[in-house]
Amino acid sequence: MRSEDAGEPMDRALLIGVSDYRFTKGPHAVPGKLPAVEKNLPVLREALVRAGVFTDEEITSLPSPDFAEAAQELQRVAREARGLLLVYFAGHGAIPSGGDELYLQLRDAQVLAGEHTVFNGAVSFSDLMGTVLVTSRADRIVVILDCCFAGNAARVWEHFEDKRRVVLLMSVQANHRIDAGDPGTPTPFTENLAELLGEEDGTTVSRLATRLRERMAEQKRRTMRKEAWEPQLRADAGADVQLGEGPQLPVLAPGGPGPSGADPGPGPRPRLPAWVAASWRRPRALAAKWSRAWRRKLSRTGRGGGKRSSRRILFRLAPPVLLALGMLGVGLYLLLGPVGRDDTHCAPPLELRVLTDPDLEKTFRTAAAAYLTSDANTTDGGCRRTGITVYSAGSSDVVDALRRRTDAWQEPEGAEVNPQRDIGPQPDVWIPASRAEADRVLKEQDTDALAELEPEESPLARSPVVLAVPERLAPEALNDITGRPLTEMIEALTGRADDAAVRRPDPEFTDSGLLATVGLYGDPASVAQGERMVRQQGPPSPTAGDLLCDLPDDDSVDDRTAALVPEFLLVSGVDCEDNTRTPRWALYPADVPGMDPVFVRVRWDDAGGDDGDGGDDDTDRDAAAAAFRDWLAGAGGREVLARQGFRDPGDGELFDPGRKPDGVKFAPSPLDESAGRNEMEQALSAYQAYGGPGRVLFLLDSSGSMADLWQGPSGGPGLLRQTLGGLGDEDEYGVWAVADTGDGPYETLLEFGRHGRKDAEEAVDERARVRDASADPHAALLAAFDEMEDRGDDGRPQMVVHITDGQHGESLTGGRLREVLNRAGASEVPVTVAVLGSGGCDEGRPDQRIAEVSGGRCLDAGDDVGAALHDEIARIGTGDD
Repeated sequence: MRSEDAGEPMDRALLIGVSDYRFTKGPHAVPGKLPAVEKNLPVLREALVRAGVFTDEEITSLPSPDFAEAAQELQRVAREARGLLLVYFAGHGAIPSGGDELYLQLRDAQVLAGEHTVFNGAVSFSDLMGTVLVTSRADRIVVILDCCFAGNAARVWEHFEDKRRVVLLMSVQANHRIDAGDPGTPTPFTENLAELLGEEDGTTVSRLATRLRERMAEQKRRTMRKEAWEPQLRADAGADVQLGEGPQLPVLAPGGPGPSGADPGPGPRPRLPAWVAASWRRPRALAAKWSRAWRRKLSRTGRGGGKRSSRRILFRLAPPVLLALGMLGVGLYLLLGPVGRDDTHCAPPLELRVLTDPDLEKTFRTAAAAYLTSDANTTDGGCRRTGITVYSAGSSDVVDALRRRTDAWQEPEGAEVNPQRDIGPQPDVWIPASRAEADRVLKEQDTDALAELEPEESPLARSPVVLAVPERLAPEALNDITGRPLTEMIEALTGRADDAAVRRPDPEFTDSGLLATVGLYGDPASVAQGERMVRQQGPPSPTAGDLLCDLPDDDSVDDRTAALVPEFLLVSGVDCEDNTRTPRWALYPADVPGMDPVFVRVRWDDAGGDDGDGGDDDTDRDAAAAAFRDWLAGAGGREVLARQGFRDPGDGELFDPGRKPDGVKFAPSPLDESAGRNEMEQALSAYQAYGGPGRVLFLLDSSGSMADLWQGPSGGPGLLRQTLGGLGDEDEYGVWAVADTGDGPYETLLEFGRHGRKDAEEAVDERARVRDASADPHAALLAAFDEMEDRGDDGRPQMVVHITDGQHGESLTGGRLREVLNRAGASEVPVTVAVLGSGGCDEGRPDQRIAEVSGGRCLDAGDDVGAALHDEIARIGTGDD
């Protein structure tokens, strides 16, 4: 149909349909095989040829490929396409708990269930967009996804810089699962898609999306949530793609509107800026967050207080981002190659890998971007001397890996311990937020460690960790603003406002949280008091930036809550969706050490470099690291650090006093400027040891109205079983079936106590059933509060979990609801409610009010309920999942 001679467009289509999955049994299995998908590829291929979209030779079909085969073919079609590139996927789609990524599961996919479920053998949509499609020379790109959660890809597309030439057609709206249909026919979406492609005079993707929505509505198709099944489209304004033999639309050039010029030929294309970092930043931050939470859960399994062994930490929770990068990113980059001035061909620069604290990632990304284009990093021919990848991971995980897991970091041997996967590549440079972190590694590093650390003597900058209070609650006297212990400042704050609260970032994930904890605890006897001062609903925000963005979610919380954060964030500000945040004033506790990021060169024994011969590569890396260090410590780096709000490491003055907001002091004193190694170690150990094993009481709504919400992994018993992996042998828990059959508001399915997971699952499987009765959650919740109070207040974390459809009738109205709310507020036991339906957690609904007043969470169809509920249980339990 179309010639492939030079200068003429070459169209390519890649159809991936995964019907046969290798791992469908066992602990890491995918949901099952998809026989209907096997019918999709021939039907769609025939439709594309019949409609004149492609010739048969331009289409590649991949039935049930594994990850490696799919990656290879994606590279090939992206490289060859010049006109239209179409990528189609049908199979299992999966999302993490946040729903901000979509994973396309290939034949060798596995599901690693943990605090958050993550996925091996799957291509993330971010990687597909960021390391394959962005590099293609195709004028027009169409991506079609027929899988569960396909609509979640829209979030990735919306943040994609080159999205003008990419049109995204998704089979279903975000956060919805769909039925693959009759095994003997294609899936419903693809069957309709193939039929509509044959319309006379062709069609466009936007018209196709409209007709698909109409067809699905006419057929009364429903998602697994019983809601309307609505295919989705994302296309930039004015962008559309003709499919078929009708009048052709103008081809949109990648750079702007209007017809594209002639094919540019095989000349070099500019190098993508920081492509590695862009492709793994968000998944890596999520992975570090999950690993942090996993560590915190496991740390409670010891007895008797004190530091917990980190040998049980399983580095297995991250998505397979690095593997995807290696197969989809590096190969394409080497094919394209960078270009200098006057079309000088530049050899690929050495890539310097810089690992930092999550709160500092933005700062050092900004610094790296400035350095990359600086004269210090540019040859006379205009080529870059060095490329830089900046990434972050949980501070506790990094310290542990550099202490004891350098061999696994260099050569991973198993699925459980793999820092390459769960933290990132072996760093050439580490910039922790405190010199004390480097000292912690050096003090207890294995004698046969493969990583040698060389920290600089002087920090790059300083930033005090402050108590950022809402402006209306700020004290006026200078001696209340600086120089007092943190606990005294908090007591004074609550004295000014009874409802005032304080929050801190996670001490295991970012150093700002751990530095604040040093001041909170003061001495070992004050751990419980310090934790009570920062008690909050749900898990802590992973970073200080997240904390400042989370608070405005509720104006009443933002207006009365102080945050323990590094001062530089009050100067530079944070990037949040909500721009109306409460103004804050910084209080400077005398006993909270500040952040003092330090440059640490990391050398790896027998690392071998990119080419396998370590000698020259080590010398080049030393030179590249030294050049970046000198630039950071010089005028270029200080200019960036000044814009970010940091202070001079020598005199403590702001690098740029002109940027100081009203709530920040010019030169607060006295301050505990630097943390000691022992202070950090003791605070972390005390934090990990606090609380002990947990107690959980499950209330499973077993009334007749739950009949349609009972079966499968997302039904009531299925959700309960999913959470049990977060509970260990030392935890105590019980299960009540809530239905008023005449013998009381509940029946005990599992007595309160310690249980093995298998025994607990068998008890639920054997005894849980829908009763022909209504539920009385009022009486059941009151009985649950009595049960938990009888267990005593011994400092162990506790929770009541209510799994329900939210259909409470008169049981939770009027005086009955007020009685439950009063008990919930007084009991100090959080209630987490999982509502199996939409709208159950809307503002003012009974379940939402009960969760809020008790300090728990309300989860409904707007959340990934299974993962979020597991998240809550794992926060207080000591299980291994």
